[in-house]
Amino acid sequence: MPESAAEIRKRLENNWIQYLKANAARLSMYSIEGSSPPSVFVGRYGYPKVSVGPMIPPVHGDTSILDRTEMWVGKTLDEIAGYRLSLVRGFMGVRVNETSGRYVENLQELAMSQRPADSEAVLEKRPLADTALERELHLNTEVAPFGPAAPIKSFKTSSLSADSRIEKAYYDSDLKAADAIMDLYKKGVESSQIHRVLSIGMLGLKKNRKLVPTRWSISATDDMISSRLVRENDFQAIDLFEVRQYSHLSNYYSVILVPDSVWNFEMIETWFTGNGGMAIGSDYEDARGLDHYPSIAGAYFAARLAVAEHLVQRRRKAAALVLREIHPEYVMPVGVWQIREGVREAMKKPAKTFESMDRALAFACSSLSLSKTEVMKQSRLYQNRKTQTRITDFS
Repeated sequence: MPESAAEIRKRLENNWIQYLKANAARLSMYSIEGSSPPSVFVGRYGYPKVSVGPMIPPVHGDTSILDRTEMWVGKTLDEIAGYRLSLVRGFMGVRVNETSGRYVENLQELAMSQRPADSEAVLEKRPLADTALERELHLNTEVAPFGPAAPIKSFKTSSLSADSRIEKAYYDSDLKAADAIMDLYKKGVESSQIHRVLSIGMLGLKKNRKLVPTRWSISATDDMISSRLVRENDFQAIDLFEVRQYSHLSNYYSVILVPDSVWNFEMIETWFTGNGGMAIGSDYEDARGLDHYPSIAGAYFAARLAVAEHLVQRRRKAAALVLREIHPEYVMPVGVWQIREGVREAMKKPAKTFESMDRALAFACSSLSLSKTEVMKQSRLYQNRKTQTRITDFS
């Protein structure tokens, strides 16, 4: 029988306990040494003064996978939690407009590195103090996992290999952030790298550069790239309704591409409530774009990026409806990267094609708990097409 959500939580907590016990000696010191993936983190609490610092595992070698989300497709929840939890986070309070100074500049050099960099942080407190051991042993599965953290006194890094593409954007102080992000994307720099350098204040006009909380920088990167891809798409529309599906980490995706020369995008999320019911959240935009921050937050921009880049790669245009269903076995949120990569994987699959929206919806919902009827009721994209068809019929 498949594991229950409670059993999965228990297994994750046991893995965490084993990791802490195995690394207790190294995590109980006033310094941490290891190969940063590379990884930096900018918090959002206390804005405009935020916690900023490197993330370092207590091991040396090729640690790239620990913070490179593009490499996490096909990994289990246990593995991904392990990557997150193995990074020790040092932090120091910094005002967001302080993008210079030795400490931040060291972090910028780290963020620019193409490969893991030997790093050392001297800490004010031990990441895993004996008095905190009992508290640390309990894993919180309600939020994205993080390893031990401690205030930092100093930080240094070596064995750096700067990415020339990022280095060029960093030194171009007359290039707007949105243009720099798009230029890096077109040069093949991965999303996880782009949002990292945006977060640590390395992009944009020199006078406007600021530290951006990591969570915000991820959504901003997805938003800016996908918005530009949509605006620049002047290709021909697809001919048939297309449905692609993918599932990972107990998240199920059905993506419907709709023949249309005008961009429309909608994402509908459903998740199971404690009483056995289902909750629904959604957001929609037409060709004018989104006029509000999405209620489903960064998931919306992550999915939109995956769909937009698929269409540009195919040199085709379409409207799109993304259905995401979250099952109870997804016991720990691991970040919006899994939506971006989940939809990307869906778009790589061969499409099932249909001549009508109703048939496409029926197939898309066949693997979900959400019914076709409920989608028709919830979907603004569907309702708008229904209205447009009626107008056409009577014209």
